[in-house]
Amino acid sequence: MKQSFSFKLNGKPVTVKAEGSTSLLTVIREYLDETGTKFGCGLGDCGSCTVVIDNEAIRSCMLAVEDVIDNNILTIEGLEENGKLHPLQKAFIDKDALQCGFCTPGMIMNAYGLLLKNPNPTRVEVINEMEENLCRCGSYNRIIEAIQLAGKEMNKNQ
Repeated sequence: MKQSFSFKLNGKPVTVKAEGSTSLLTVIREYLDETGTKFGCGLGDCGSCTVVIDNEAIRSCMLAVEDVIDNNILTIEGLEENGKLHPLQKAFIDKDALQCGFCTPGMIMNAYGLLLKNPNPTRVEVINEMEENLCRCGSYNRIIEAIQLAGKEMNKNQ
């Protein structure tokens, strides 16, 4: 039976009617038409569906919509502000840390969660935090460089 569920998505209150067990990923993509968050494996293993919920990077394919009532959810679409890219988005471009781009939203959102906790991570810390986000193109070294560059930029802006 469909019910109403309310939460904030990218800073805006939303209410959706869905089965409570419907994955947050499905709600974001199909009900709210925010398609930056990707469906990869559907098992929480690849990281392409990563969003940030209350400042924590979470796999949205593994979470039911009934579990996010009143939470603040941030997707890749919510990172840019007034047409200006977030330092992570800019760093991924500057470091050419994307090829096909499929994993990029999940990579950026997982990195955002990391940088919220640790604004100046070492290479090893980035690797440890990002190792469960998969990139079929193999852009890992550039991804690590982009995350560290973004951390430095974010620290300058604070």
